[in-house]
Amino acid sequence: MSETAIEFKNVIKRYGDTAAVDGMSLSIQTGELVTFLGPSGCGKTTSLRLIAGLELPTEGQVLISGRDVSNDPASERNIGMVFQSYALFPHMNVLDNVAYGPVIRGDNKAKAKDKAMEILDQIGLGGLQDRLPSELSGGQQQRVAVARAIVQQPDVLLFDEPLSNVDAKLRRKVRAEIRDLQRRFGLTAVYVTHDQEEALAVSDRIVVMRDGQIAQIGTPEDLYDRPASSFVADFIGDANLIAGTVSGGTFRAGDIALPIGGAEGSATISIRPERIRLLPDGPARVVSATYLGSRTEYVIATASSELLVSRPISEPAFVAGASVSVEIDADDLTRLAPA
Repeated sequence: MSETAIEFKNVIKRYGDTAAVDGMSLSIQTGELVTFLGPSGCGKTTSLRLIAGLELPTEGQVLISGRDVSNDPASERNIGMVFQSYALFPHMNVLDNVAYGPVIRGDNKAKAKDKAMEILDQIGLGGLQDRLPSELSGGQQQRVAVARAIVQQPDVLLFDEPLSNVDAKLRRKVRAEIRDLQRRFGLTAVYVTHDQEEALAVSDRIVVMRDGQIAQIGTPEDLYDRPASSFVADFIGDANLIAGTVSGGTFRAGDIALPIGGAEGSATISIRPERIRLLPDGPARVVSATYLGSRTEYVIATASSELLVSRPISEPAFVAGASVSVEIDADDLTRLAPA
């Protein structure tokens, strides 16, 4: 049975009259990677800083490994942190950068360097210990920053927008490396990003935040396939949000009619672009077709709305102006709570 590594109990953080975090309650299990995701100003970075001890809650409690640390400064918490800028010491080589934390905590230099070298070997940087940070690629610098954090065996490892300074082509590789290291070392990690694809790729669970509150918590699959609200559906990936009415167990919007459960009356459904199929001829019209290598994205005009549709290039292509039929399976729609 997993243990709780981090717990927020009705945490509020105010700056003047503004609540950056507003009544958050959340448990993170040992060995779990949880991502705080949301638009700018939603409270995700403040939540991370509350765990780190860089901010203290106005109300409520923050617990780490069962200990109330709500009023403890960062120096009294066993936390590792990987910053946006990596914060590597430019005048120190890789080995000294990684060994710096253990030295500061009281290890003699030889023991600290042995620990650092062991970590560097484990993460594939064993041959680079004598290089300066300026002599490393962005991805290598990222791994050094992670090594420097985990060499101290922290209770929790925090990532603050760790890929914001990584070239777009490297992001997929580096995020996979971060996930691999987190799993290999069994680390409890909290990750902050505004990038939805990044969050889906690295997380065990995602906390979607809005206006200082939790909009929804779930696995990447839960949030993508079963969003609870229009906000979550629209924020996680692409979604077609269609407003209509439910009557007699059927959702209707223009020429769309799909079986659906729940109360009768006004309703909004979410359908992912790749779940919609296109067939030749029909009442709908292709407004645009955009080739994107592995897929083609279409904008389709129906009687009720315009739909974004994504289809693999293995299927026959349609050109702008073509008449098409739209097919949607009832299992692929989600009825949403009001935003």
